[in-house]
Amino acid sequence: MQNRIHLHLLSDSTGETLENIAKAALAQFDEVDVVKHFWPMVRSEAHLERILVDVAANPGLVLFTLVNLAMRQKLEERCRSLGLPTVAALDAVTDALSGILGQQAKARPGRQHALDAAYFARVEAIQYTIAHDDGLNHHEWEEADIVLAGVSRTSKTPTSIYLANRGYKTANIPLVPESPPPAALYTLKHPMVVGLVTSADRLVQVRRNRLLSLNQAPDTDYVAEDKVKAEIAFARRIFADNGWPVIDVTRRSIEESAAAIINLFNERNSQGQAKMTEGES
Repeated sequence: MQNRIHLHLLSDSTGETLENIAKAALAQFDEVDVVKHFWPMVRSEAHLERILVDVAANPGLVLFTLVNLAMRQKLEERCRSLGLPTVAALDAVTDALSGILGQQAKARPGRQHALDAAYFARVEAIQYTIAHDDGLNHHEWEEADIVLAGVSRTSKTPTSIYLANRGYKTANIPLVPESPPPAALYTLKHPMVVGLVTSADRLVQVRRNRLLSLNQAPDTDYVAEDKVKAEIAFARRIFADNGWPVIDVTRRSIEESAAAIINLFNERNSQGQAKMTEGES
């Protein structure tokens, strides 16, 4: 019998340590269908509040590495009120070292990175992502884990680089009404394609600032509100026609957008594993 659980991983750093701990622990159990909700770079109460909404909607085990005492207490109190278990993943080791060394642990997020297989996988992912930025080398997109699509200035490149640092080979493609994307985008089988959108007001502001930084005229079709709205509508039609998931980045940081994409990726893989299990039974 297969058990399905939601596992929320909250970290104030990249979350690699936490993810490795969870992976090692889960390896001790058979036939467990895990839906991972990955939340890296949790360093503000506003970010934590948004995460707690998802935790409440998808109750499960909450595993965390947060050094900020106020945020830890808030997380633990809220989870306690929801009847959800929480585990501070590094507390036991940190307390033991503190006792032996006679020192108080410093509340510093982060960790040292070992030159292991995971490190080299990240390097490979970064190299791939840089080589497939902004629609480049679309004939190699099938090798990607994730493909991001969206109109200009929807944070595709920085989000791709962040995902690459997490070990995901990521390509991205700008959607331009006057220049349709290559047909390869619609025939991908392995990668998960995700659409990025933002509000027209926000997009106009970002584009205008971009033009000003380049000493270019700030009044062009590139920042005309009606043209921008038409671009966004064009992109949304493509997303809807192909059934791709969409992330609204209007009020999200790069880290939050990447976390949402990773959650989608994990859920997709979990569903794929479930289908394989059903086919074998």
